[in-house]
Amino acid sequence: MLTERRQNILRLIIEDYVASAEPVGSRALVRKNALGLSPATIRNEMADLEILGYLEQPHTSAGRVPSAKGYRLYVDSLLSPEQLSEKDVSLIEHWYQSKTQRLDDVFRLTAKILSRITRNLSFVLTQAHQERVFRYMKFLPLDEQRAILVLVTDSGVVENRVFRLPPGVIWEELEQVAERLSNRLAGVSLTNLDERVLQEVREAIVQNAALYADTVAMLRETQSASKREQLYLGGATHLLNQPEFRDLEKARGLLSVIEEERLVRDLLQVQKDDGVFVTIGEENKFSGIQDCSMIQATYRLDGKTVGTLAVLGPTRMEYAKIISVVNFLHHYLKGVVEQNNER
Repeated sequence: MLTERRQNILRLIIEDYVASAEPVGSRALVRKNALGLSPATIRNEMADLEILGYLEQPHTSAGRVPSAKGYRLYVDSLLSPEQLSEKDVSLIEHWYQSKTQRLDDVFRLTAKILSRITRNLSFVLTQAHQERVFRYMKFLPLDEQRAILVLVTDSGVVENRVFRLPPGVIWEELEQVAERLSNRLAGVSLTNLDERVLQEVREAIVQNAALYADTVAMLRETQSASKREQLYLGGATHLLNQPEFRDLEKARGLLSVIEEERLVRDLLQVQKDDGVFVTIGEENKFSGIQDCSMIQATYRLDGKTVGTLAVLGPTRMEYAKIISVVNFLHHYLKGVVEQNNER
């Protein structure tokens, strides 16, 4: 266990380094903070913190920087919870209220909000097996020989495909088919597409085998999409603008991970608890992001996992603020998704 004085010195060094991205020296620490200690005393404490593995000294004449062990202690024990400002809360509420129409928009916007407020890379991963319920279908004319078949679900997801009009079919017949199917299938879950649903489709389009094939193919595609995870990213530019990634090798290593969607999915761990989870430095699985930290939270509705949201940034990140943002959005997103599902 560190003494209270050493804990306080470590906390101040981390907060100074997070703000400046420059190694912290004893004189600067004394000048900026009313510690009641001499620079020599601070130097001795910093040397001991380095021996204990909480600080590192990049160069002989430079000040110290936090180690991954130092950040871990800070996150677990030393940081003070930070409330989001009224300005940030108002901004978040305004974005959601003015820009979200479909469930996909909710998740995409959440990734954008996370990256904009934290100035780091953000991820939102929605889990597979989200139920999609048929709302309606319609046809849109494309040209004399082709039309677009459009299928809309309750979450606002739109599937469409271009198909060739069967010889002799008139537009009124297509509109009747769309109306018939919309009436028959409204409220039917496409997640568990069964023979009964297909039979209703067949009865509605009994005289047109080609149209039946296209419609069933689209229903199958929508069913398949409901079983796939969706990944939304935001703010890669923010992350690469951090001083740590001016080193091209570090930047390449980072990009090699985030460009591989499979690796990102593997990084986003579904947690059993609803709290915020932080991985620091080498606690991350892949070498390309072992100079980074990831803050993430799993969110649920009615006991079912809906997805994971996360922020990836350098280990020199604003942990208190980012944890607060992730925690706020983690809870706020539940309400947004519930409202969206009720529409």
